[in-house]
Amino acid sequence: MLAAQRRAHILAELERDGIVRVSGLVGLLGVSDMTVRRDLTALERQGIVEKVHGGAMLRAEPATSEPGFEAKSARRLSEKEAIAARAADLVAPGSAIAISAGTTTHHFARHLVDIPGLTVVTNSVWVADVLHRSATDTVSVLLTGGLRTPSDALVGPLAIAALRSLHLDAAFLGVHGMDGQAGFSTPNLLEAETNRAMIRSARRLVVLSDSTKWGVVGLSSMADLSEASVVVTDTGLSPQARQTLGDAVGELVLVQP
Repeated sequence: MLAAQRRAHILAELERDGIVRVSGLVGLLGVSDMTVRRDLTALERQGIVEKVHGGAMLRAEPATSEPGFEAKSARRLSEKEAIAARAADLVAPGSAIAISAGTTTHHFARHLVDIPGLTVVTNSVWVADVLHRSATDTVSVLLTGGLRTPSDALVGPLAIAALRSLHLDAAFLGVHGMDGQAGFSTPNLLEAETNRAMIRSARRLVVLSDSTKWGVVGLSSMADLSEASVVVTDTGLSPQARQTLGDAVGELVLVQP
């Protein structure tokens, strides 16, 4: 098993139980005690976990916490892939769409490469790179300018100016958190402002978010829950959250990882 796969398993256990033991991970992953400790050290350096005696626990994130792209990429891989595949079914050939930065939208971009006549506007260097390298000549990619955030989003006045002049069929948005009161949020003020411009440029908003984002509140809200035409998330969402989202958004789509 590759290191990235092991660490994804470790994060899945952490997100389920809140804490992991080295001894338990040795049995689960079938590797040595030393290998598990190296993986936990690597995750701690990325700011994801906090090592404790005999194991590790998830590090609590304040509203201003903004993990880097690589740190977020290791989380909830199967959920993100299922969400991305289902969201791609909502994209019609020949449409013009916006895609925000994020690890789930990065997965989403991989499913768009064979959709003909597509025009994609994005402020994500990762999304633009996937489409540039993999898509056919019938897919056009426009990358906004702007300042680069720790999560590799291009934000600020240049990005906002580029988005304001556009008229798009849909915006596909990745979020840091979603909450009944705070709506969809992010820890980065400039990213929030940029994403609000992206949302205003599109006729409908599609939010891509795994279920662990429910109840998380970033520093700045980007949109109310009611502004989303569709939310695509996974079946790990609690019954109460399903009720709240289902009542607020146009359509709630639940996928099985």
